[in-house]
Amino acid sequence: MKITRIHDLYFKEFIPSDEITSIVKNLARQVESDIVKNEVPIFVGILNGCFVFAADFIREYNGNCEVSFVKLASYNGTSSTENVKKLVGINEDLTGRTVIILEDIIDTGTTLQEIYTIFRSHNVKELKIVTLFFKPDVYKKELPINYIGKNIDDKFIVGYGLDYNELGRNLPSIYQLTTQPKMKNIVLFGPPGAGKGTQATVLKDTYNLIHISTGDVFRYNIKNQTELGLLAKKYMDEGDLVPDEVTINMLKAEVEKNANANGFIFDGFPRTEDQAVALDAFLAEKGERINGMVALEVPEDLLVERLLERGKTSGRTDDTDESKIRNRFNEYNTKTAILKDFYEAQGNYFGINGVGSIEEITARLSEVFDTL
Repeated sequence: MKITRIHDLYFKEFIPSDEITSIVKNLARQVESDIVKNEVPIFVGILNGCFVFAADFIREYNGNCEVSFVKLASYNGTSSTENVKKLVGINEDLTGRTVIILEDIIDTGTTLQEIYTIFRSHNVKELKIVTLFFKPDVYKKELPINYIGKNIDDKFIVGYGLDYNELGRNLPSIYQLTTQPKMKNIVLFGPPGAGKGTQATVLKDTYNLIHISTGDVFRYNIKNQTELGLLAKKYMDEGDLVPDEVTINMLKAEVEKNANANGFIFDGFPRTEDQAVALDAFLAEKGERINGMVALEVPEDLLVERLLERGKTSGRTDDTDESKIRNRFNEYNTKTAILKDFYEAQGNYFGINGVGSIEEITARLSEVFDTL
């Protein structure tokens, strides 16, 4: 579960992709069972929104069939205009044929009524309707709907072919309109020695955010012997990695302690894609989201020099051995850097030049922070 922004509105994940797949398969099985043996139906998809549903439905349908499309327009923004204009008709000879209309969503039924008008003059044998989603509370027509995938409330949705002013069709899940998040939540990212901690200290004061450092959270919980701290220490003492669930629960506890915050800077978390997915889900439950991952990008050789120099005074033995430093970068690049792809796919990755004075880098970061 997560929240995404499209144009000026925010949408919360409503129906996940795996549930949609199950619904589509079930609809295909129902239609199959009702088709007369050896009959070749023609499926008619209603563009634009139906193209994803129609493609998946046809792949699930076991049997010979034909496919065609008509295109109608009935939406403007997030509400139906009630004025349907036929854009593209159907040219096939449908005399004596079984025609099955594939709709992505039926609400008022205005579009559906126009579809019926199209086919009345084609002398079809039988006309049936399959809809992925149906809004019973606002349906105004008396036309029969033969197959319904899922009944939903009358709230605007996007994804899986459905759009908001032409964007959002490629989302694999269905998202429902929600309220605008109140927090500014940033994942501050970068390899060892990039200066995340230094920048987080400055930016948290500038933007009145809470800085959550995974390392600090671990140390606090272990030092104070909290239940999660004791559990984490048990894994660490045995030389095992602390499971994602333990780390995530620690971070959740920190967020809960600061429920009225303006937002958070997450430093050192998430480290894996599973953690990123869990963070999205946790924030979405609260009507919040990650505004962006802001990453400090610094050449590796320069970082090695920084860490070796830091090791002269930090007391950290892993900052004095170049081979150990290189190994940390290798682990970062092979495991953690995959998060760049995760956030980039959401349009939420912002790479920042991390070379320069602290003030110069802060200025670059602030330019991005101001837009999130």
